[in-house]
This record gives sequence, structure tokens and C-alpha cells, in this order.
Amino acid sequence: MSLAVLRSRALAGMRAPEVMVEAHLANGLPAFTIVGLPEAEVRESRDRVRAAILNSRFEFPARRITVNLAPADLPKESGRYDLPIALGILAAAGQIPPNAVENAEFAGELALSGALRPVRGALAMAAGVADSGRDFFLPRENAAEAALVREARIFPAGSLLEVCAHLSRHSLIQPHISPTDTMSAADGPDLNEVRGQAGAKRALEIAAAGGHSLLMSGPPGSGKSMLASRLPGILPQMSEAEAMESAALLSLKGDFHSEHWRRRPFRAPHHTASTAALVGGGTHPRPGEISLAHHGILFLDELPEFSRTVLEALREPLETGQISLSRAARQVEYPARFQLVAAMNPCPCGHLGNPDATCRCTAEQIARYRNKLSGPLLDRIDLQIEVPALPGTALVGNACEEPSSSVRERVRQARERQLSRQGKANAALNASETERHCAATPEAFALLQQAMQRLQLSARGWHRILRLARTIADLQDSGHTGREHVAEAIQYRRFHSTIH
Repeated sequence: MSLAVLRSRALAGMRAPEVMVEAHLANGLPAFTIVGLPEAEVRESRDRVRAAILNSRFEFPARRITVNLAPADLPKESGRYDLPIALGILAAAGQIPPNAVENAEFAGELALSGALRPVRGALAMAAGVADSGRDFFLPRENAAEAALVREARIFPAGSLLEVCAHLSRHSLIQPHISPTDTMSAADGPDLNEVRGQAGAKRALEIAAAGGHSLLMSGPPGSGKSMLASRLPGILPQMSEAEAMESAALLSLKGDFHSEHWRRRPFRAPHHTASTAALVGGGTHPRPGEISLAHHGILFLDELPEFSRTVLEALREPLETGQISLSRAARQVEYPARFQLVAAMNPCPCGHLGNPDATCRCTAEQIARYRNKLSGPLLDRIDLQIEVPALPGTALVGNACEEPSSSVRERVRQARERQLSRQGKANAALNASETERHCAATPEAFALLQQAMQRLQLSARGWHRILRLARTIADLQDSGHTGREHVAEAIQYRRFHSTIH
């Protein structure tokens, strides 16, 4: 789903709706009716709106009121309709100038006292308002988030009375002024806190440079989760467009905070997560973890412990960068260009191959554990590495490890080479673009053909190795993909053959 579609979905019903106030209260008919497929939250707004109008010292019309939320075929949910409904009633009753609501958009949940409460999706709504050129009134708590859309005119209010005073020109609300610098500083755990594991750090750097997916296998305590948590600190900063798309999705879920602007999301759902929680869904489909990780990282710890159905649902979005959710009455597409990072143990007890511990798992138990990961899923993971257990001597002393800032600079330069060459990260290239931008030398192709036969790689594996080799070459600022680059890329696919 594009950002424009996200905006249109968030905007439904934000303008003051059509309100009909009849001259007399008809016997046997409800005094206050809302039409247009309102959900329970919206139907309950009748009581909130009535109390808010009365407590704001306005008169609630003692007549039959019909509120029409258009379009009629789109279900309306959440409390953001309270403020538009209240203003529509007041405008229809002549208590505020009717033309004052014509050139503005409104969103906000009303408390019984008339105070405004924050709502979800403020940033997506502000992006849509900016396109229309209209003013946007919303709760004060949402102002910083909405103001990240620089073109939008944001008017933060604390209550229904404040909005009405502004519309009546009695007391004007000052537009919210966004800070000139909204860049989020890179912080979080540093890579120099990880002792040893030079091979895993190298794989982490390659994954960051090209946006590649990564699977780490190793015994408990070897540092897999620690490494994954430090990946955001070496990733290049998001562009303005990427940050807006990511923030809009998080805003729809209510998980975005303005201080996290331009910080790549890091989502780490528990292995008990359902398919709907991971890919999205529900009666009225909402984005799942893979969409909330858009332009960021989805970390799946204890990968084989996830349901097989949940893992198989990742196959399509890993390939296409989006997820289509189909329901009986609706179909929704959400973007899901995430970077998958996963961790697993080599066996159920975790000690297979560990020289300092004894594995007590049977061959059947190990096979059953590893077969939870299907071949097609593993085929979509670019880097598959083993993270060995560290000896005790590696944890003693003051070893000087490379900080995240140094690695991040190399990653940034490699990513800039990719963007200048093809306009996207290497991992996002399709088959034809891979052939065009990742062409290797004849010696490198000969080596890759041998690996195809020995490791029984698929055509998808062929292209993924070429993209990975191109990223390795970019890190070395090499103008061509050589044999050494392909050789290193091939070794990151050997783990696949040991499982299947």
C-alpha cells in the first residue's frame, strides 16, 4: 500500500460530517442517529458528543439529529470522529459559523468534559491534509507527530471549546511550529560491547550494507540476540520518504513517537505471535509486525519455535516487499520492505557442536527441530551463519572492539554506491536488475556454477548470491564483482545445505 492510500484511509470522515437537525423530535424515533457503517466506538460517540457539547456551555439541540459519515460503504472506527461530529452539530444548529468548518479537517476523541484526547494515525492524516491544502485541528498531544509533515498547517487544541472559539474568531489557536531539526540521533547499544565473533560481525556489516536478511545459528549465550540488537546502530539513516512511510504505518497502529523520527524500527515479536499479529489482519485489516518493521528490522528470536504457518506467511513479503490481506468484504495491501534477522539454536537443547557442553538430542529430534524451517523460506534468507560459543578467555580483559560508528560509516558509503548506481539497495533488486547491475567476472561465474551443482542451489539462490557478492564488492569500493566476492557470498549459503 502506498503512502497516498494510507492517507486516504486515515482521512475518511475527518471533515465535519453532514448533519440534519429536524424541526421537531419525531415520536418513536431516536433523537441522535449516526449512519455510514459506524463501529461500536463511533456509535458510542453520541453520548460523548452530547456531554462534551453541554459541558462546553453550548446548547445541545432538543431535536432529531442525523449524522451522515460518508462514504457509506467504508466502516468507520475509532474515536477520532468525535470532534468532527460535535462541530457538525454545532454548525448545523447555528452555534458556530457554518462556513468556518468548510476549509479545515478535524480529528480528536472527546472526553465528557469536552477535553480532547489523542488518536491514532495523526501523521498519516496530516500527510493527507497537506495534500489538500486545508488546516488540520487535532488534540495537542498529537501535534508534534503530525507536524513532522512539514507542508501541513497544524492547529493543536486542548478542548472542543478552544476549537469553537477559534472558528468563531474569538480566541485564535496558534499553528504548531515544528522544530527546524527533526533528525533522530543514532543511539542504542554499541557493537563494541560484543566480544569476539568477528565472523558474525562481518556478516552483520554485509547485511546492513545491502539490506540483506540474516539467520544466525548457535548455542545459547553465544551472542546472537546481542548482535541483532546492534544492527540498527550500523544501518544508514532513513531518507525523508522512507521515514514518512514507516512513521505513517506505526502511527496507524498507535506505536509511533515523534522522538523516534528517522529511527529505523526494530520489531521483535515473541515466538507465540499469531499469523495475524505478524502479517496483519483482523475483521478490519490492520498492519502487522512485518509492516510495522517497514524500512527497519524484524527480529525473530528462537525461529523454529514459531508456528510453521506463521513462518510460511513470511515467504511472499520477503520476495515482494508487500503483503495483501483479503477478507470477505475488503482487500488491503500494506508495504512490508523489512530486513529479516533471525536466530536459532542448532538443536533443541542448543549444545550441538559445542565442545564445552554435551548434546543429548537424538538425530530424530534434531531433524524434527530443523525441519520446522522449510527449504523455500531458507532459500529467501541471504546470509546464514553459525555463531559459535565463546571461550571464557574471550570475555576477560579490555579487548578493543570496533565501535558501531566506524562500521556505520562503511555501511553508509556502500549504500550510497548502490543508490547512485541503481536507486535502491542490492537486496531489493529483481532478477533482471540483478543481471544488469551485479554481473560478475567469468572466473566468478564459473565458481558460482560449481556451487550451484554441489550445494544444489535454486535459481533464486543464484540471484541472491550475486546480489550478496555485489554488496561485498561495494564495501570494498570495487567496480566489479570478482571471484573473491562470490566465494565469500557462497559461504554464507552453506548453512542451508546442512539443514536440508
